[in-house]
Amino acid sequence: MQDLYFDDFEPGQEFHSKGATLSESQILDFALLYDPQPFHLDVNAAAEGPFGGLIASGFQTLSLAFRLFYQEKIINACSMGSPGLDELRWLRPVRPGDTLKVKGTVREKRPSKSKPDRGTLLMDYEVSNQHGEAVMTFTAIHIFARKTA
Repeated sequence: MQDLYFDDFEPGQEFHSKGATLSESQILDFALLYDPQPFHLDVNAAAEGPFGGLIASGFQTLSLAFRLFYQEKIINACSMGSPGLDELRWLRPVRPGDTLKVKGTVREKRPSKSKPDRGTLLMDYEVSNQHGEAVMTFTAIHIFARKTA
């Protein structure tokens, strides 16, 4: 995929990432640094916890989803940041050995009225595991550069 710009996106358009598999050590390392809850950090405590085993932090899942999507070179040239995310939901636990993929679907496209060099795109994301089960969904509010004349 080539880098795209605001002008290249259309509502309903879908983009798909390649997959990435999370290892137990990646989950533990992330938890130690950023989300030290027992079900992310301690294999034994996690086995006795509410999920019956070690799971990845939702924040790790979100970070990985962004990386996977960025690696597809869809938004790299046009991204001008984001004012935030809406409707973030963690639907299923992500476990060691799960392979995640991302689907992004353009929901809405609005050119800026005050800054003609950019526009806002709402994109719905779904992150799925190797079984095709959605593990996380969210909507990103992207600010994208327009193509230069």
